[in-house]
Amino acid sequence: MREEEIFLGRNPILNKDEEIVAYELLFHSESHLSQADNVLQTSASVIAGALTQFGTETLLGGGKGFVGVNEEILLSDAIELLPKEKMVLEVFGTAKIEPRVVQRMQALKKKGFSFALQHFRDDGSHLPLLEVIDVVKINIAEMTGEKLWAGIQPFKKRSIRLLAEKVERQEDFQRCRPMGFELFQGYYFARPSILSQKRADPAMVSLMKLNEKVMKDADTNEIEQIFKGNPALSYNLLRLVNSVAIGTRQKITAISHAIIMLGRQQLKRWVQLLLFTQGGKGGIHNPLMQTATLRGRIMELLVQSRPDLYRGIGYSDLAFMTGLLSLIDVLLGTPMKEVVEQLNLTDDVRQALLAHEGSLGLLLSLSERQEEADFKGVDRLLKQSGLRLSDLMSAQRGAISWMNQLSAGF
Repeated sequence: MREEEIFLGRNPILNKDEEIVAYELLFHSESHLSQADNVLQTSASVIAGALTQFGTETLLGGGKGFVGVNEEILLSDAIELLPKEKMVLEVFGTAKIEPRVVQRMQALKKKGFSFALQHFRDDGSHLPLLEVIDVVKINIAEMTGEKLWAGIQPFKKRSIRLLAEKVERQEDFQRCRPMGFELFQGYYFARPSILSQKRADPAMVSLMKLNEKVMKDADTNEIEQIFKGNPALSYNLLRLVNSVAIGTRQKITAISHAIIMLGRQQLKRWVQLLLFTQGGKGGIHNPLMQTATLRGRIMELLVQSRPDLYRGIGYSDLAFMTGLLSLIDVLLGTPMKEVVEQLNLTDDVRQALLAHEGSLGLLLSLSERQEEADFKGVDRLLKQSGLRLSDLMSAQRGAISWMNQLSAGF
């Protein structure tokens, strides 16, 4: 009998500088993927097995993983299978806080485990946890204004770190930061704010010109001239290209060499990556950059893994481009329609970016639902596309590993 696939979701947690410092890890069984409210109350051994399958370092990089636990998991011996230096045990708000549970948490804390509390109850049942927890998660969609300020005071007095969840708008982030929140969870960074044209710096202007030339298959000399006029751009491209193996042991040291070695299709990819490293705060470590790049790589790997579903020369490259450009409107502060009109894109890519239509649009929707751990959405789109959950999980593993390799070069 085939072992059941476990869906693993990864939601980024950001610090005050809007850098990814941790991930909330979400698990769901394949057989219950369509039941969004049936969050997998899995065992500690299953969590440990999933972490082993992915690789803790690959999955988390230099950050930590928040893993939801109930009282049964806390009391089990298997909880100690988890890597304590990388895990934050997130106690569900519905967990029964009995004296033996508090004692167990105290013992685990002495062994080096960290704790977060998902939702603090004001009925007094969670008071014993205030001496144990390191982080408390506050749903800012449920608490606003004076109520929010009053609600966080007991934690501030005890130096318990505040994590704001359901941060869906830039305004939410700006509101919570001065209150003393240190951690933020929600996809506000990937949402368009007020879509007005940002003032472009000279480097971005050069990069947009370069992207336009590459997309239109301009002469190599024309492309090289843009690089020569911007040394920083040349340096960043060489660093980026050399950070990931391209089938040669020889380091690329010149732009002309890079163009020849990469070929135009790969050059398009690196130029588009540079749009994010140049324009996004924090460069390649920016959450917007990482989200867009992971989308692209997951889509590319899905196409490559299922030639029975996706045929055509260069289709995997188009899939990568679609995922990467899916957040370009947020990066530039410009409506997607205006951005697309400036680029020489195929109809398939245009339809995907503007309306999530066609095969690429379906893959883009799937990658978006996957990153937000939308269980029902993932299940529906897998059935619609003909893909398997194992295809998606394999692509996710490969994409995360590739992203870590890419980041290591910077």
